Formats: sequence, C-alpha cells, structure tokens
Amino acid sequence: MLAGKVLLITGGTGSFGNTVLKHYLNSDIGEIRIFSRDEKKQDDMRKALKNEKVRFYIGDVRNIHSVREAMKGADYVFHAAALKQVPSCEFFPMEAVLTNVHGTDHVLSAAIDAGVKRVICLSTDKAAYPINAMGISKAMMEKVASARAREAQSTVICCTRYGNVMGSRGSVIPLFMEQILARQPLTVTDPCMTRFLMTLDEAVKLVHFAFEQGRPGELFVQKTSACTMDTLVKAVCQLFGVPDHPIHVIGSRHGEKLYETLLTREERIRGTDQGDYFSITAETRDLNYDKYFLEGDVVARDIVDYTSHNTHQLSVEQVTDKLLSLEIIHAKLAGRKDYGR
Repeated sequence: MLAGKVLLITGGTGSFGNTVLKHYLNSDIGEIRIFSRDEKKQDDMRKALKNEKVRFYIGDVRNIHSVREAMKGADYVFHAAALKQVPSCEFFPMEAVLTNVHGTDHVLSAAIDAGVKRVICLSTDKAAYPINAMGISKAMMEKVASARAREAQSTVICCTRYGNVMGSRGSVIPLFMEQILARQPLTVTDPCMTRFLMTLDEAVKLVHFAFEQGRPGELFVQKTSACTMDTLVKAVCQLFGVPDHPIHVIGSRHGEKLYETLLTREERIRGTDQGDYFSITAETRDLNYDKYFLEGDVVARDIVDYTSHNTHQLSVEQVTDKLLSLEIIHAKLAGRKDYGR
C-alpha cells in the first residue's frame, strides 16, 4: 500500500514519528512528510537522517492553512500531533481543546479536501471514561474523527487507542533513569497505580494494523499487559543495579486515575476480537431514535471494561525484559559508568 506513496505525519518530530521513520524509511515508500511546529527538532532530524525521502513542513495543526499546504499530494496521514501531558492540560484546558479537538478537525478537513486515501488518528486510554482535560479533549478528538468518517466519501478515517508508551518523550521511565543517575530518590505517585505498558514499536504496529485493516470510523486497540508502579520501579532499579534506591511517594498528580481503561464496557459490546487486537466498529445509528423503541438493542451483561487492573499483570522479571527492548535503556546503561553501588 505504501509503495511510491506519500505519508504525512503530524507531530512527526515526536517519539512516534521517529519510530515510524525507523520502520518505513528503508521500505519502498515514496515520501514521508514531517509536519510540526518545532523547527529545532526538525533541523536535528534533517541532519541526523540526511535522507531525500523525508521532507519537513513547519506548521501547526491549529492553523488550517499550514495543514492544507502540507497535505497537498499526500496519500496517507498518521495524525499524532497532540498535547499529551495530563497536568499541563489540567491548568490550560483550552490549549488542549485547540490542539487536540480543533487541530484534529483541521487535519481531517484538509485530508478530505485533498483526497487523502486514509487517515489514522492516534488516541489514548485516557479518552475512555475521561476524568482529566487531556482525556476529555482526546475523547472529543475521537468523536470528531467518527463524525468526519461518516461524511467522508473517499477518505477512510480510523482511530487507534493505546496506553502508556514506554520510553516516549515525557514518560516516567526516562524520569526514573535520570533520577537514578543523579542519585536522587525516585518520585512515585502511587505504588498501587497500574498502567498499560506498550513499546513504541508496538504503537507503530498498531497504527499499521489499523492502516491496513481499518474501515471508516473504526477504533483499534492492542491487547496490552500492565503492571503496578511498584513493579515498574523495582524493574528499573534492578536493571541499574540499585535495588535499594530510595523512593519518595508524592501522591497522584492532577487528573490521574488509579488505573486506566483501554476499552469501555459499551465499546466492548460492539467490539471484535482480532487476535492481538480489538476492533470497535463505528456507531451506525442515525438521529431517528424512534425506531430503536421498536427494534431494541442486545446488551451483553457479562462484558466488563478492559482496564490496566484486569488485564494480564507483568512480574518484575517480565517488565525488566520489556525494558531491555528499549534503545533508551541500553543508551543509559552504557553511559552510567560506575554508578552502581
């Protein structure tokens, strides 16, 4: 599907965009466009890659004119641009709305107008039963994508939703490593808190699966294991040879949940098990609700939410193995010198 085609990645200078490049640059893809507002990161990528297949576009998803310019001639879009930090979105909720909701609408409008064949929007587990501004804005992003998918004639619009991506920019694992190397206590919000654990490579594979299989308005979720924060801390400390490293419990931050939900009960009712993934079909009901009083709807009462509490829980050893799949871990271990006690 990608042979000779043009792929646009919004927010392409982030961790996801860099991983997509690692997967696709050596394929027969025609061109990859990196769209973001960070000229420094774009310049760093340009110098590091030195690859004629990659083109860079300065712009912001909040500015539909810059999006339209980057969209011209694109065949496919991976929409990753977003505000993702829960605490900052709590303090500046309208900024989350402008980027995550309005920005998505701009991307989808430009894609439909430009005749783009497929758009995959990246969402988060925090969009399921959202309690914080970031999750609410991402839930609205999904609703915008679903509504646009109904009206688009030639553009297939799908969503992927995933949990914490290990080692991504702004995530907790790089913070823990820096604190260990600086001989500072690890700041843990709540040792009993559970989170899904997913690598960047798995995130790209999920998007690629949605890209190949997705139908208009469909949502895709990867079956993902989880662990407690206590287990994650022990695994990181074990890797760095400091099992007794001090820990400081700071309590939950603004808008944090004890556990995350990847699929709500209501979504699982209309979901399909596809092996490593769940797919949730688009809502097909229209505004004529009178007929549902006659037709009714089947409700499966034994279906429950898919959460980081009820999924498979990883042991310290299993989390350690997963951490060793991350390049950032190997880089930090190689640079730690003789830190271990």
